Amino acid sequence: MRVMLKGIHRVPRRLADGTKTIYYYAWRGGPRLRGEPGSSEFLASYQEAHKGRTIAADGTLHQLVTEFRGSSEYKSLSDSSKRAYQTYLNLIDAEFGDLPLEALTAPEIRGDFKAWRDGMADTPRKADYAWTVLARVLSVAKDRGRITVNPCERGGRLYKADRNDLIWTEDTLRRLFTVASPEVMSVVIFGLWTGQRQGDLLRLPWSAYDGKYLRLKQGKTGARVTVPVGVRLAEEIGSLKKHGTIMLTSSDKTPWTSDGFRASFRKACAKAGIGDLHFNDLRGTAVTRLAIAGATEFEIAAITGHTVKDVHSILDRHYLSRDVVLAENAIRKLEAHNAQGRSSA
Repeated sequence: MRVMLKGIHRVPRRLADGTKTIYYYAWRGGPRLRGEPGSSEFLASYQEAHKGRTIAADGTLHQLVTEFRGSSEYKSLSDSSKRAYQTYLNLIDAEFGDLPLEALTAPEIRGDFKAWRDGMADTPRKADYAWTVLARVLSVAKDRGRITVNPCERGGRLYKADRNDLIWTEDTLRRLFTVASPEVMSVVIFGLWTGQRQGDLLRLPWSAYDGKYLRLKQGKTGARVTVPVGVRLAEEIGSLKKHGTIMLTSSDKTPWTSDGFRASFRKACAKAGIGDLHFNDLRGTAVTRLAIAGATEFEIAAITGHTVKDVHSILDRHYLSRDVVLAENAIRKLEAHNAQGRSSA
């Protein structure tokens, strides 16, 4: 009768002569088993490895996950980031919770972690997020002296986003506004005219607006931003009805939740046939619109809360390298310069 042994960890290996084999371990990070699967030697080595072994929280990766959940690094995350982290912390705990901390120093453990990540390669953003959370758990543990090495440092990324041309044009905005609800449109208009992140806009209280400026503290960076309110944004604010302390509310007159707005925004985009643009692209679009209007990088940074370096990076790498409007502006300036007799060519 064949005995089914639980928890065995299989690791494919290529030998020096080029042949392939499989090494068997009593558990992930546990001792290597002797003999061939099904043999009495294999069963004996498995029983020996597990003799007296208990899956305890202390001394395992599960303990590090638990400690991370109670750390200041985790508690300082935004609510949406905490929800995302919880998903991946649960994945990590389920996969590696019984991994002894001593195994983190084993040369092959980084390969095991990467094999786990690469198993999610069909959804590369999920794979990268899972790796990032695991690396963060180990980083915090290392910083606190719980472990001496973080085998997930500098892991690389599977997902490579290229959003060079992904800005909201007048055409895509018009299509969205044709189908979007007034409540979704309001958030989009706020995004276009302030360059702020979705979460910061959804949390804006009426007290942030004094009739001339919007003042807020950005949740991600902690930067305090004062945004002058232009005519179009002032009109939008004037059209809003107060249903409480928060400016932007959903159709049921309650503050948006991040998930609720995201779902409504995605539905509006799908209805408008817009599949390749995100709400976050409005932030870069705001930078672009300001630059096209002639605002300097310092002026743009004062409105959006970016650093000047980040504004320059956005304009240089992602949005303006091929913008025909800016090119036309440059030629008009050159023509005006030549018209004043400052050049003979």
